Amino acid sequence: MSHVAERKPARRQIDKFAVRRAQLANSALRTLSKLGYAGTSLRDIAENSEFSHGVLHYYFRDKVDLITYCVRQYKAAQVARYDQVVAVSTTPGELRAQWIDAMVTTLRQDAPMHRLWYDLRNQSMFSESFRDDVRAIDSSLERMIGRIFAHYADLGGLRLAASAHLAYALVDGVFQNALLGHLSDDERAAADLPDQLGFILDRVVR
Repeated sequence: MSHVAERKPARRQIDKFAVRRAQLANSALRTLSKLGYAGTSLRDIAENSEFSHGVLHYYFRDKVDLITYCVRQYKAAQVARYDQVVAVSTTPGELRAQWIDAMVTTLRQDAPMHRLWYDLRNQSMFSESFRDDVRAIDSSLERMIGRIFAHYADLGGLRLAASAHLAYALVDGVFQNALLGHLSDDERAAADLPDQLGFILDRVVR
């Protein structure tokens, strides 16, 4: 009994610490998504939130720790949303429409967050401190795309003509290009995205 009693406070402390980190990350995302990695310091984040600079330093080692945590948290939520699309889709047409709609919606609504992700990925080419996290996030997104395309093939009695790795590279390239256009106020960027994603889907799944 005494050993169990001793462990419980430690577990509660860990849980509270994790919850607090998540709260701080959500608050920091607003500033990070506007200013990007290079243009943001922990002091900037503190000044634009209800948390002090000291509090941020207590929960995160440095800016790298905070940014990678924020992006991983956002991307994990994004993967969960697309997995839900797979879970509820019962026909190829339904999956196709819901996936493409979700991609266009996130382009329009979450552009600053996607910009932060690509900023972080670019930084990983120069800084090893980001590399492991970026590779882990990329891998989770690749597996997610693989599940979408595989389920689409299963529902339609079709086959995959390319690997999940190639499918992800194609989707990511098209989406990043659309994001650049959207951030430059090109109205065609979001309007053209459905046809581009559909084109990839039809080539990868036959």
